Amino acid sequence: QVQLVESGGGLVQAGGSLRVSCVASRRSFRPYALGWFRQAPGKEREFVAAVSWSGRTDYVDSVKGRFTISRDTAKSTVYLQMNSLKPEDTAVYYCGAREVMPTTTIFTSADDYRYWGPGTQVTVSS
Repeated sequence: QVQLVESGGGLVQAGGSLRVSCVASRRSFRPYALGWFRQAPGKEREFVAAVSWSGRTDYVDSVKGRFTISRDTAKSTVYLQMNSLKPEDTAVYYCGAREVMPTTTIFTSADDYRYWGPGTQVTVSS
């Protein structure tokens, strides 16, 4: 069982930066793949970024070059650094985790994740 808690959301002007964090109740993320998703009002939850067990990363095209996912295994934390934010980035951001065997696979579907945090709101004003 893993409990995830996101933090770091807030209100920022377009062009600004935020870093959201997700802390897991387990001591280590080593057996897990991790991802960030977001959901805007009236829209489905969409993939944003993910990191595999081996450390490979992937991003949705709309955030490539602006967002960076990283993890600190010692702190059981995964981060999403968001730069050059746009109003269309406004959403609730969710952290997901799933158990994996040692693999380079990156999971980009919300259905692939078993554990979710409650989310953190990110609002970008124009």
